[in-house]
Amino acid sequence: MSYSHYTIASGSRTGRRTFEFGRTYVVRPKGKHQATIVWLHGLGDNGSSWSQLLESLPLPNVKWICPTAPTRPVALLGGFPCTAWFDAGELSEESPDDWEGLDTSAAHIANFLSTEPSDVKVGIGGFSMGAAMALYSATACALGRYGNGIPYPINHRAVVGLSGWLPGSRGLRNKIQVSHEAARRAASLPILLSHGTCDDVVPYKIGEKSAHSLNIAGFWNLTFKNYEGIGHYTVPKEMDEVCNWLTTKLCLEGSR
Repeated sequence: MSYSHYTIASGSRTGRRTFEFGRTYVVRPKGKHQATIVWLHGLGDNGSSWSQLLESLPLPNVKWICPTAPTRPVALLGGFPCTAWFDAGELSEESPDDWEGLDTSAAHIANFLSTEPSDVKVGIGGFSMGAAMALYSATACALGRYGNGIPYPINHRAVVGLSGWLPGSRGLRNKIQVSHEAARRAASLPILLSHGTCDDVVPYKIGEKSAHSLNIAGFWNLTFKNYEGIGHYTVPKEMDEVCNWLTTKLCLEGSR
């Protein structure tokens, strides 16, 4: 298991509060190790439940790393503490972004991938808030830096977001377009987004708008799939399509 600490501003003059990341679950590849994907759970969940599902997928060449977010107060829940990658309030562009929480979790995730062998392709995915974290990491990858300006060290080869949203969408297009390198990385980064049309937790329109925001910012290698009548959960057909997409984008052998 793995634990890590980070600090964030508490909003008071008394300084900073420390939150601890929880246990990390690893699903080892059953075949030749060709890719490593960090998969991020949703609000209030942990890495264990997703590791069990991911282990059952027909992707024998993938190593899955499923970390657990810190337990912290969440504005969306009226300050109630639960596992969360960052603090989130109302899901709208007007809502302030928790840049420090986003950057700290993104760095924690990048650390897992920085030690992978050079011939192994790396990627990131997640569900709900985990999908939001994956998309934030995708934007950091394209920009080549975290929100705080520190260089981002990982070159993602695939990004998957299920039932999520895009944090930090304000100004993203301008940040990407002022750099030829960032625009090139954004245009070539494969992203798969999927969303249920009856999602009552992260509304479908928010998922659709996030896909649009990424597209106009220059993330053109993006696929957005909708699932008619599906709520805030995954279904076998969706996971089948994730498997097929990853197999194609990562050129995996031995998968169906």
